[in-house]
Amino acid sequence: MTTITRATVEDAALLVDIGRASFIDSHGMSAPKKDIDAYLEEKFNEDTFSEELLDATNHFYILYYNENPVGYSKIIFNFSHQNVPFQNASKLERLYLLKEYHHLKLGLELMTLNIKKSMEQSQAGIWLFVWTGNTKAFNFYSKLGFEIVGSYEFKISETHYNPNHQMLLTY
Repeated sequence: MTTITRATVEDAALLVDIGRASFIDSHGMSAPKKDIDAYLEEKFNEDTFSEELLDATNHFYILYYNENPVGYSKIIFNFSHQNVPFQNASKLERLYLLKEYHHLKLGLELMTLNIKKSMEQSQAGIWLFVWTGNTKAFNFYSKLGFEIVGSYEFKISETHYNPNHQMLLTY
């Protein structure tokens, strides 16, 4: 059984744990280990998550499977971008699911919730960045109808950037 709840600042440590594990699984081989480790230290820590959770523009949702936290998402409404042809667009900044739960298709459930929340906010679509080397994620978004609308160089460290597709789903 699955449930999805809105995260609060009390969930910061939980999000750090899920985020670190998921990032390593999906991006760990994309850069030298020292760069990945430094990125995780800077971006995936309780202070950073607490700040993000206290910012009302960030909406985090935690996915539970059999009462165990197994994934989370972060969405921001009304986040425009030059490659998105309308202002009222949502940015899906993260959709992370622990790899041992991928086979249960729980990512689709979390994604469906984010699309629903976006539509409830009268958004015209939802956009995201996905690393070009993460073919599993790219295929997931493509099957949902997302289309490539641009590219982005995701900064891992001062010396390493990962190429990303910018993808958009229009409602």
